[in-house]
Amino acid sequence: MSERNVIPLILTAIGSVAGTVAVLSYYGYVHVAKPEDALLLADYTMLKTVPGEDYRVSLKPATQVAQCIDGVLVLFDTEQKGLTGVLVDNKKRAVRCMDAPPTAGAAQ
Repeated sequence: MSERNVIPLILTAIGSVAGTVAVLSYYGYVHVAKPEDALLLADYTMLKTVPGEDYRVSLKPATQVAQCIDGVLVLFDTEQKGLTGVLVDNKKRAVRCMDAPPTAGAAQ
């Protein structure tokens, strides 16, 4: 039996993986998250609305936009393009949403 030289096979495999990652990164399919990309849940507060009580919010909108996708609330950042995330609670459970707005007079 003749022995094969495995070094070219190993180098080809490593080169193929490196090339694939480079091409996927170039086209935007691979994103390495940085700490400044993260938004903490602690940055958000829920204002409970009570009938008859006033509450105040800023007229300037937040830089995030929320959308209901497949029943999960997804945040899109308008300043950092490509930064999206799922809104979760302190136990990492996704905040669910309804596709249709609630009707007036619905039970609370």
